[in-house]
Formats: sequence, C-alpha cells, structure tokens
Amino acid sequence: MSKKGVLLVNLGTPDSPSVSDVRKYLNEFLMDPRVIDVNPVLRAFLVKGVIVPFRSPKSAKLYQKIWDDKTGSPLLHYSKLQHQLLKEELGDGYQVELAMRYQSPSIAAALEKLKAGLVDSIQVIALFPQYASASSGSVYEKVMDIVGKWQTIPHMSFTNSFHDNELMIETFADNGRKYQPDTYDHILFSFHGLPQRQLIKCDHTNQHCLKVANCCATLTNVNKFCYSAQSHHTALLIAQKLNIPKEKYTICFQSRLGSDPWVQPYTSEVVAHLAKEGKKRLLVFCPAFVADCLETVYEVSVEYHEEFIAAGGQHVQLVESLNDSPKFIEALKNMVINN
Repeated sequence: MSKKGVLLVNLGTPDSPSVSDVRKYLNEFLMDPRVIDVNPVLRAFLVKGVIVPFRSPKSAKLYQKIWDDKTGSPLLHYSKLQHQLLKEELGDGYQVELAMRYQSPSIAAALEKLKAGLVDSIQVIALFPQYASASSGSVYEKVMDIVGKWQTIPHMSFTNSFHDNELMIETFADNGRKYQPDTYDHILFSFHGLPQRQLIKCDHTNQHCLKVANCCATLTNVNKFCYSAQSHHTALLIAQKLNIPKEKYTICFQSRLGSDPWVQPYTSEVVAHLAKEGKKRLLVFCPAFVADCLETVYEVSVEYHEEFIAAGGQHVQLVESLNDSPKFIEALKNMVINN
C-alpha cells in the first residue's frame, strides 16, 4: 500500500547535558548562517572563539537542572510524544518521522527512512508556529538541500507557519484558563527573540519593517511573513479567546544574544518594569514553542521568576506549552490531511 510521508522537525537539543555535548549542539546551531546571519569569517570567530567556549559550561549547568534521567530533555520528550500520537491518529496510510534541525534524530536520517518507505510524497512541518528564517526557513533549506540530491524527488510540500491555527490557539487558551487569568495582575506573551536585522530582511517592500509606526501590531499582506507580526497575531487570538483586555497584556521577546538590537520589548525588561509598577503576579504564555524546553521551564519559570521577585514582585506562573495535548495533535493531523 502506498503511503504519504510526514516529517516533523523541531529545533533540537544536546544529546546529554554534558559540556561536550552542549558544545557540539551549540556549534551546529550557531554556525547555521540563517541563525547568525553575518559574514562567515566573523560568524566562525564569534561562535567558535567567543560564544561557544564561554556559553557551553553555563548552558550545560542549565540543561542539567531540567534533564530527566529517563526521558532526557523536555523538548525531545514531548517531540517524541507528538510524533507517536500523530502516527496513531493518521493510521496506516502515512509514514511519520521525527527530526531535529540540530543534532539527533537528524533530518538526513529521517528523510532516508521516508525514502526507504517508498512514500509518494513528503510534507514537512517545522514545529514553529510563527515563521522565521532562522527556524522554519533553516529547516526547509536543509530538507531541500538533502532531497535536491536524490535521483527521484517525490512531491514535496512545506507548512510555512500555523500562527493562527484555531486548535493551537484553543490549546494555549485551555492551558491558560486553568490558572484563572483574571486573578493575575498582568499577562505576558513571551516569544523567542530575533535580531531586528532578520525582520528587516523579510520585508520585501523595504518600506514597512521598523519604518511604519507599530509595524507589527496588525498582520497585513505586507508583513504576513514577519515573525514579529505573526507573534502579535497569535497573542491577540489567544487573548481574545480568554477575553483578556489589551491593557492587561504585553507582547515581549526573550533569549536575546549579543549586543545588536533584537525584537523589542525584551521580556526581562518588561518583567522588571511591571514589578516596579507594583504588579505582584504575572501569568506567562510562550506561544513560540510547541513543547516545553529550556526557554520555558527554566528561563521563564526560574530566571524571570527570580528577577521579578528581586524587583518587588511575588510570582511568575508559566502556562505550559502544547506538549502532548490531544487538541494540538488534532491540529497537526488536520494540517496533514488538509494539505
């Protein structure tokens, strides 16, 4: 029986929380020209000479805090669950494989499995709700580079983004509803950050990004591929689902690296500002992540929580990610079937 192939791809994780494995992961991740999009010589100097040597031991300590001896990193654990649950939902007419953009399981190995399975087509779903060149774009470039060398190339399709997927929005809203958002002083929608230069490169008109006031606030035909605009739209949809008024939530961006300006406002600065305003309890959604990971369970739940308390606040509550929610698995199933 012929089958359709589905390739799920998330960002990646070290094979272990050891310094050597974290160093290996960071090297592959940060040497990607779509991640650090500067001159190759400068990128190699920054990554291999500055960032990785200093960051690896620090990151290893953080990974050790969230690592489970049986299941490994939470990102890989939940990615495997998503993979298995989607396989069960789709049934025998589909071959579903899981890969990570960096480290293992590799995209190359997953594509070889699909090739060996003689699938009629391959649909690639990068597990990033909002499109960015450094995430989704990097995944699709890697897939095309590998498949482009095959003698026989099957029908290929790519899910550009799913920032407004109804079931995804409902899942985040369901997760947030459990914490009774009305009981919190303020709500944060904290997305992973990107350098501003990468947003500017996605403005094909060269006349909108950071040149128009509130250029990301509303999703339009001009900024439809903009990561920040898609992030704003995702936050708006979740807020509407939960009836959160605009004055009670802030959209912000975390995990910046280096001195160049990144998408703003920065989550760390927003957290400190809200504490100084007298806010005591914050509820934080992280809708750029489909699975809990270092950036959610540690950066938000531990680091921002501690920063908030130090500035006068009392509690930062993370809303868990999509993880193995049946509704999100249904969303993935619909993406495949309706493709």
